Amino acid sequence: MAYIELRQVTKYFGDVTAVDHLNLTMEHGECLAMLGPSGCGKTTTLRMVAGFEDIDDGEIFVGERCLSSKRKNFYVPPEERNFGMVFQAFAVWPHLSVYENVAFPLRIRKLPREEVEKRTKEALKNTNLLDVASNRPDDLSGGGKQRVALARALAIRPDVMLLDEPLSSLDPHFREEMRFEIKDLQRRLGFSILYVTHDQSEAMALSDRILVMRAGVMQQTGTPLEVYGEPNSRFVFEFVGLSSFIEVAFAEGGMRIGDGVYPWPGGVLPASAIRAAGRGLLAVRPFEIEFRNVDGNKGVPGIVTRKVFLGETIDYRLQVGDKAEIRVQKTRRNPGPAVGDNIKLEFPRPHWYRVDG
Repeated sequence: MAYIELRQVTKYFGDVTAVDHLNLTMEHGECLAMLGPSGCGKTTTLRMVAGFEDIDDGEIFVGERCLSSKRKNFYVPPEERNFGMVFQAFAVWPHLSVYENVAFPLRIRKLPREEVEKRTKEALKNTNLLDVASNRPDDLSGGGKQRVALARALAIRPDVMLLDEPLSSLDPHFREEMRFEIKDLQRRLGFSILYVTHDQSEAMALSDRILVMRAGVMQQTGTPLEVYGEPNSRFVFEFVGLSSFIEVAFAEGGMRIGDGVYPWPGGVLPASAIRAAGRGLLAVRPFEIEFRNVDGNKGVPGIVTRKVFLGETIDYRLQVGDKAEIRVQKTRRNPGPAVGDNIKLEFPRPHWYRVDG
């Protein structure tokens, strides 16, 4: 049985449908990342699970416990849901010590003094904050402040941790460090995580499954490898990871780009519905495109229009056919062609999508 379940959950803001009949399940101990562009409904979904927003339709369950049901006109307030919440802003009280920040929600619940002390020290230990328990949050780095917010959420021993872009205000070094700390905490303590982010690397690193949303509608859900490797639409392919697209016409025995006709890349034919349209989008990952000698028989001709050094990679832009400009990435150890060079490109792992979809 699913641990968290959303059934046809819908939310309106005036005439705007923020979340549209969302069905979602999570298992106990799972980390599910909700990924999508700004305004896609991911934070609204998190807030409905937390109880900060009431639903306009559908139901939300944790285990067999109903938290919200429009049909039954039933709603459990946030303070009775036993969820830990960590926001994008650190939301720590600057006038309280680290210890008192973590202990405060326990005191509000009127727990015995011994229990407050036990849980507070336990949460501080789990987040490596015991040594700075007497410090003020302003004495800590951004990563330290976010640890305080995590410790405060952990102290109530939540059924589920709800994280709303908790690392976006940190610099890259602290952001990467905190990813691993959050994942390690989840493994050790066994809680479930519903994690909202627009950062693909965070979603990949932290989650057991990823839910991709667009305009309030679920687009795809699956493991990070499934969503990245087998995107079910052009939107998912384009949003998750780097992408290059070439619009091609279909000819006898292959694809037409500009004035040339070339064999199906990788031997992969578009689906019959795409072929029937007479044209389609060839979608490829930039680092999966191979350079071939311009004098060889394999590949589609292109011209290098830009070459940029990015540290471990070199980023190329190439003109292919009449209009298409695509991106290619290669390791810096491969010197590759120069700007203005003619080169041929091979696409060993293509994906095909409709031009209009």
